[in-house]
Amino acid sequence: MRAAPARSAWQDVPPPRVRKFAERAMAEVPVLAQDILDAIRREYPALSLVLDESGEPMALIGIRRALEHFVDHLATGLESPHVPPRVFQEFGRGEVLQGRTLDSLQAVYRLGIRLAWRRLAEIGTHLEIPPPAMYELAESGFQYLDGLVAESVRGYAEAAARQAGERLRLQRRLLDLLLSEHPQHRGSGEPADLLADRAARIGWRVPRTVAVAVLVRPARSAVPPAVGEEVLLDMDCEQPRMVVPEPEAPGRPELLRRAVAGWAGALGPPVPLADAVKSLRWAQSAVGLMERGLLPHGELLHCTDHTEALVLLPPEELIAGLTRRRLAPLDECGPTHSRRLAETLLAWLETRGGAPEVAGRLGVHPQTVRYRLRQIRELWGDDIDDPDSRFELELVLRSMRLRGELEAR
Repeated sequence: MRAAPARSAWQDVPPPRVRKFAERAMAEVPVLAQDILDAIRREYPALSLVLDESGEPMALIGIRRALEHFVDHLATGLESPHVPPRVFQEFGRGEVLQGRTLDSLQAVYRLGIRLAWRRLAEIGTHLEIPPPAMYELAESGFQYLDGLVAESVRGYAEAAARQAGERLRLQRRLLDLLLSEHPQHRGSGEPADLLADRAARIGWRVPRTVAVAVLVRPARSAVPPAVGEEVLLDMDCEQPRMVVPEPEAPGRPELLRRAVAGWAGALGPPVPLADAVKSLRWAQSAVGLMERGLLPHGELLHCTDHTEALVLLPPEELIAGLTRRRLAPLDECGPTHSRRLAETLLAWLETRGGAPEVAGRLGVHPQTVRYRLRQIRELWGDDIDDPDSRFELELVLRSMRLRGELEAR
């Protein structure tokens, strides 16, 4: 057979004595509530007081109601009474608005319960409530405190979520303004004031220069980059965007590298704030080349480290037409021989050296280079000595090398 539950020591206290205890405690509530608030103010002088419509401190109202709810429940037993949610949720919301954590609020609650228990213990001693019953009363009080804290945590969480959502909304509006194709925020006057106002509403210090990054979502789910509040981050795009203030400031590149670990993408060049959309375009172009396998993938690359690829690869139609014109002399050669002559020509254009220097770059015998250079001169004739022709030849050959059509040297 299942053992019968142990009888509560509080239930063994004669009902008249319990009623007398509850009456004495209820009569003490107004003074006790004020004493608790005064002690809290002394212990935490920086704690601000919010007043209700009548001018009474909300904290005092909350303490009084909590005590009244607890004491009023004593006559029916020590099951934890229902916690009045509204006031204590408001306390939690207030901590968010004040920019504090819940640590100080929980410390205040502990101080309040300690002072309340001291007064209840004095009443219990005076009325000769047995110690076991008072121990049960203390345990019930701390359970009640847990309920008060839980309501404050709920209010805190709700307020923090609303605040975070509002900041994200305002941040998105600021990003839209910064990255707009229309230069409405440039210069001075009302548009610039709009930018400053949107920045101020999220506490973002307007920088002189920015770099804009475009991120590629990992194949597996990943936590958003831990960039902090200085960096504006929009995760709602298919390819998330970041605006990095003062990207060349000491320590910023390393902080950014750690923050985006696990993410790939491209960081556009540093530009004045008004030209943020230009940095965005370069980053988007770089990501496009990454997706085609023409730039490294797997980390956040910097556009300034890949200037040649970003300049030569995107204008494909123009480069393709120039390539056909400038490399037309190779049409009569076979594919393998054409590639070797093109590699030799590019090495010669880049070094402007003799056969030994070109041979060292290509890893072939100098005599082989001399033979190829004679063929090149025969194929191109006087054009090979024209500066403009040489420039265009080098441009198209470098473009071919970037696309993997020539050996990288």
